[in-house]
Amino acid sequence: MSELRADGFPEEAVRERARGGAATAFPDPGEYGRVLFGADPTESAGAAADLLDRLRLVPPIFVPHRLERLIDLAREPMYRDVELETMVGGFRSTLPIYLSAFGSTRATSGDRGLAVSRQAGRLGIPMVVGENVMPVKGYGRIEDHAEQSMLGRISTYATHALDGYGGVAIQQSTEDADAEVWNLVYSDPNVQSLLESGRLAFELKVGQGAKPGLGGMTVLDPSTAARLTDAFIMDPVFGGRGDAVLRCGSPGTFTDEILRQQIRLMRNNFPQARVWVKLPPARDVREAALVAWEAGADAVTVDGAEGGTGWAPVAFLAHVGLPLGECLRRLGEAREPSQHRGGEARAPDRHRGDRPSCLLVSGRMWEGARVAKSLALGADAVGLGRAALIAVDTDAENGLVNLVGCLSLELQMLTSALGKYHVGLLAREDVWSPDEPVHPVPHSSSTESVRS
Repeated sequence: MSELRADGFPEEAVRERARGGAATAFPDPGEYGRVLFGADPTESAGAAADLLDRLRLVPPIFVPHRLERLIDLAREPMYRDVELETMVGGFRSTLPIYLSAFGSTRATSGDRGLAVSRQAGRLGIPMVVGENVMPVKGYGRIEDHAEQSMLGRISTYATHALDGYGGVAIQQSTEDADAEVWNLVYSDPNVQSLLESGRLAFELKVGQGAKPGLGGMTVLDPSTAARLTDAFIMDPVFGGRGDAVLRCGSPGTFTDEILRQQIRLMRNNFPQARVWVKLPPARDVREAALVAWEAGADAVTVDGAEGGTGWAPVAFLAHVGLPLGECLRRLGEAREPSQHRGGEARAPDRHRGDRPSCLLVSGRMWEGARVAKSLALGADAVGLGRAALIAVDTDAENGLVNLVGCLSLELQMLTSALGKYHVGLLAREDVWSPDEPVHPVPHSSSTESVRS
């Protein structure tokens, strides 16, 4: 039989599927634990839809905030006079950055997981411990490889934590709930120092950026898969390719009332812990965020479709979920423009009762302009994911510290260029879109309420 040609059609991709079957819906399992997956900005669908990449930061000519800072300092202010310290999900942070959730994959555990924990603690920025660490790696009291466990990461962070700054958020998925992760952490004497200092949060995972609508997925070796077969669904989709088994978790079932009840239970059962809620880049992300804030969540975190290092089918990585810029646009509609952000004080319209409606976002964060744009569109802080792992892989002692130092300098320079001296003052007036011009929002000239 002669070989057919299909000009203008992804012929080789079709042939690969014809040869490999269902396994080819996923990346090569041999790359699992060595490759950080996520949306490729060169993909046409992602690039065309990424609002953040199309926005420009636009400085003003008239800078009343700079005049105020000049009077305060009795000299012309410079970029190093920009204040970065802020509140992140109820935690005091040295700058508006946190470490996104890292789960149980080989790429995010072991030495890299500990290096990230050490350096995040030193930097005084919050860190999220992702789902499935305990079911896959163990809690950490007696395991042979306790340093790779959940307690290993928490203890390493606490040991190196900057006094009074940062905090640890423990993410829990459906399977983590069965393992009673939050109960174990909350009652563990090894975690009491973080709990008593107000630096412990529990994050309810509703979804994630890499595969919105699906539960957690990892690739396991056959022996580990056999050990966890009662806790997870195991799918032999790879047919022995790479000696790998696909482990699937449930995405969980949520309605607005279920989400409200979950948050109420968290607040009642763990009164000393902050409450975070992790949302996927879904079409109703605005409505879900409002439900979470109104129910009393200290923070809502959202990964754009560009976010997430998790294993996922290729179709999800390239075609499923809203880009972060669109998430921010929709969430901005849910939060009326405020005059100030940052520090301990926020404008009244950022509160539900006496709790600030804190928004944390991630998705391809690695340089200052994308961070500044996200803050200008309403985020209170941004999460580092792949960039943090690459940094500690480059230098296990100082890679993340160096990366954050560069981000801090860029953020100070950009904020100063915009005529402002606290990152909490960045707002929609500071960005311009060639597609949909953003109309400026009037701002007060006072900066007193955002000073830390």
